Amino acid sequence: MANTFTSLHAHLVFSTKNRTPWIAAEIENEVWQYLGGICRTHGWKAVQIGGVDDHVHLLLGFPPTLALSDAARRIKGESSKWISDKFPRLSEFAWQDGYGLFTIGHSQIEETVNYILRQREHHTKKTFAEEYRRFLQVHEIQADDRYIFG
Repeated sequence: MANTFTSLHAHLVFSTKNRTPWIAAEIENEVWQYLGGICRTHGWKAVQIGGVDDHVHLLLGFPPTLALSDAARRIKGESSKWISDKFPRLSEFAWQDGYGLFTIGHSQIEETVNYILRQREHHTKKTFAEEYRRFLQVHEIQADDRYIFG
């Protein structure tokens, strides 16, 4: 084959430090837009971004040359500083140290977009901890709660 073609997508999930509910509904759209801007600046595609007060979901399209750990680090670092500067009452804002990053196939994009769009509704029935444990289970990742939520 003379050319190389890729379709690479990942679902990035991370919470606020100590799962503090800092991302109130009145600022969430501005935060999601800023996260999308970070992605565009670095040449990544933010397919869908959303979340609730204590965590965020990003569905990303990315080039094969990108180390996803670099993307997570940049997204979290650049947005944390911006949130702290933009919203004076959030001067102590920070994201958790880790993250979950799950690859998805092209056939799962629509389902993942809808899942991210329904976060507020979804979290009336399930906590972030329950949701995150389920992601780990589905992706067959063994993890100790002490290192996830400690």
